[in-house]
Amino acid sequence: MSELPARKTTTLVDIEVRNKLLYVKFMGPQIGQRESPIISLEVEPYLKAAGKDLKHFIIDIKGVNFMSSMGVGVCIALRNKAVAAGAKPILFGASADLAKLLAMMKIDQMYKFAKDQGELDILLRG
Repeated sequence: MSELPARKTTTLVDIEVRNKLLYVKFMGPQIGQRESPIISLEVEPYLKAAGKDLKHFIIDIKGVNFMSSMGVGVCIALRNKAVAAGAKPILFGASADLAKLLAMMKIDQMYKFAKDQGELDILLRG
């Protein structure tokens, strides 16, 4: 992680690296065709730099109320890269409607879901 800052914030994403954890917060309110490739370009160098040292990969979508198929695609692509590095993927803070949509698309089989901080803390202990 030498050349990357431990924290980076843009208008679309907030990325933080701490203690074998990569925390990515989508800045919402929507993740669509325009936002998806930009988010991917911002996050992928962090996944690559973390390598096999990564234990958890969290995407915080509390502020997101709409996600297009491209937004879901970014979640899948980032998840695949994180799992390849040995990290456990967690989706945090999905609204009830977004959680239903993601479950319908079987994303709940790719990520552990944490709807609040308490659930997130339990998953991070595992």
